[in-house]
Amino acid sequence: MKNRIITISREFGSGGRTIGKKVAEDLGIPCYDKELIHKIALESGFDENYIKDAGEYVQGGFLASALSNRSFGPTNEDYLWKIQYQVITDLAEKGPCVIVGRCADYILQDKADCLKVFIHADMEFRANRIVEEYGEREESPIQRLQEKDKRRAAYHRFYTNMKWGQAKNYHIALDSGVLGIERCAGIIRNLY
Repeated sequence: MKNRIITISREFGSGGRTIGKKVAEDLGIPCYDKELIHKIALESGFDENYIKDAGEYVQGGFLASALSNRSFGPTNEDYLWKIQYQVITDLAEKGPCVIVGRCADYILQDKADCLKVFIHADMEFRANRIVEEYGEREESPIQRLQEKDKRRAAYHRFYTNMKWGQAKNYHIALDSGVLGIERCAGIIRNLY
């Protein structure tokens, strides 16, 4: 029997990480988010801060990456993707868990019994949340949200050839701004 894995993709500021941790805690299974960065750092030898930045984004955008860096062979980001792919696969093989971000939905699509979730919310909810939760400056939270989402979408598209956030790529999409963090966690838990 395959393992039950929950993958959570999310818009920045939507509470996806918080929801994932809550679901894992309620189900008594591990949640991997920042822990993935640590495991990738151990495997790759790269600094965790570098992995956090480079491992989630395509540096310089798609054209810059495709035309300049890759003309000389694989980039550090490609190397990190390969390690990330293996780390996520290994974690899923160990047993049930929640994996937040890092294209886990794509990586595990044929390797484990996954519930693929996308968490989103409107801009106002997310802007207020990143100011309250992360201490973002109140003058520019919307610009920060747009930048993070744009980079996540480019990374996802580059490595998966799928459109990030598109409903057909997930089993369920939840609006945390309308439903709330607790209710989203409850819905996911009930689907597990």
